[in-house]
Amino acid sequence: MAASGANGAQKPVSVLFVCLGNICRSPMAEGVFRSMTKREPHIGTIDSAGTGAYHEGSPPDPRTMSVLEENGENSYNHLARKVHLSDFKDFDYILAMDADNLSDLSRLQRRIIKNSGANASAAKVMMFGDFGGQKGEEVVDPYYGARDGFTIAYEQMTRFSKGFIEQVLQGVDTATS
Repeated sequence: MAASGANGAQKPVSVLFVCLGNICRSPMAEGVFRSMTKREPHIGTIDSAGTGAYHEGSPPDPRTMSVLEENGENSYNHLARKVHLSDFKDFDYILAMDADNLSDLSRLQRRIIKNSGANASAAKVMMFGDFGGQKGEEVVDPYYGARDGFTIAYEQMTRFSKGFIEQVLQGVDTATS
């Protein structure tokens, strides 16, 4: 749920989507989530990143973009980046696409807290798939496969985004009513 601001009001929820290289799954999740929440006042910053810097500065995979465009997501623009230490303080939710990403993010968060204290990380680090109705559901990396893997990933991103909106934003709406 969103943190309270200085005046006690709920601040918008910020979300970071994370995969390995930030060119397939996490930018697709970001694009889908942006589209689904563009009129949602309780959503703040939305971004995506990778646990590795393999594609830093590159646009999303063309298959990611074509699937987004086929589904009406025509205005998405992104360049790959690696997760920053500051992301753990800047985002309320850091959502991993698979167990390896979750492990890397959790290890990084523990290191941040060990070195800088508990206040250095406010983020809830978890699997994005936890919002799809099946705890721990992963988004298989479609990078080395055929285009249908991107279509499957899109379907998952849509389902997970709906679940996130229902589970997280329902609590925000209740808290601000």
